Amino acid sequence: MDAKETIARRVAMELRDGMLVNLGIGLPTLVARFVPMGISVAFQTENGLIGFSAPPPEGMANRDLVDAGGGFIAALPGAASFDSATSFALIRGGHVGLAVLGALQVDASGRLASWIIPGKFTPGMGGAMDLVAGAKRVIVAMQHAAKGEPKLVETLTLPPTAARRVSLIVTELAVIEPTDDGLALRERAPGVSVSDILASTGARLIVPDDAPEMPLGCD
Repeated sequence: MDAKETIARRVAMELRDGMLVNLGIGLPTLVARFVPMGISVAFQTENGLIGFSAPPPEGMANRDLVDAGGGFIAALPGAASFDSATSFALIRGGHVGLAVLGALQVDASGRLASWIIPGKFTPGMGGAMDLVAGAKRVIVAMQHAAKGEPKLVETLTLPPTAARRVSLIVTELAVIEPTDDGLALRERAPGVSVSDILASTGARLIVPDDAPEMPLGCD
């Protein structure tokens, strides 16, 4: 199992029946492939669709059905499409139960930076600012490091996306919860030691006496 699948599987364990869930661009979209049995959620894409599933099989894509990042999706029976203004009214109105977002960095207080690297072109912030502010819970789904550099850092060196801290951070190494006291290690990936996690983290971690292995769901 590769890093991205490990992350997506663990995030999917946070889904609850009846939730309205927004999946951000990139890695978070993989979560739609691993919805636990017996759970029914409504996935929202900020460009105006509620009720989509994992990408369709090759050759079955509809160019009119894409997520906010331009990736192909499939509409489920009962899906609803609408304009971007309505989509953001749902987000800003607090109707999204869970937002799953990627990140470039997360700091010791749980704030994320996700939208720009200074000096590099970006098409815009997208809906991340609104989602962090408006969703009931926000989970960051990201790889623990990039090009050998930790993405969990003591202080952000990139522009923050929002002032609010996120609810949970899931990487291929660990599940970490931002708290009033700092970043708390909650789970470690199968076969990963606490020392492995600490060596790859650029922020102080609160480590319990026993960090259980993260569940990854079923195929």
